[in-house]
Amino acid sequence: MNVVNISLESPGKMPEKVAFQRLELAPILVLYGRMVAAGEWRDYGISCLNEVAVFSIFKRTAENPLYRIEKRPKLRNKQGMYAVIGMQGQVLKRGNDLKSVLGMLERRLFRTVD
Repeated sequence: MNVVNISLESPGKMPEKVAFQRLELAPILVLYGRMVAAGEWRDYGISCLNEVAVFSIFKRTAENPLYRIEKRPKLRNKQGMYAVIGMQGQVLKRGNDLKSVLGMLERRLFRTVD
């Protein structure tokens, strides 16, 4: 059986998938580890698609993600390549600096105690 690849871009070339690089995953996984230790998060998933890479964060495995950290390189010069998206699909923070975008989630870790 022969497999034929049909692409609308250039013939013979597969579209490249967007993925997180090692230097991008490090601060995400540090934050994830701290939130797991605090009992806030329990599972994650990574998706590498044609236009976006997504790091999904779950409270329980069988639920919708609490947050999605997205990398969209096409938005680098417009709104910012990184975004944190909430459970309802609202954009909570967007920017070109991953650490500042993740800072929004990190502030949720520290709560005042009554």
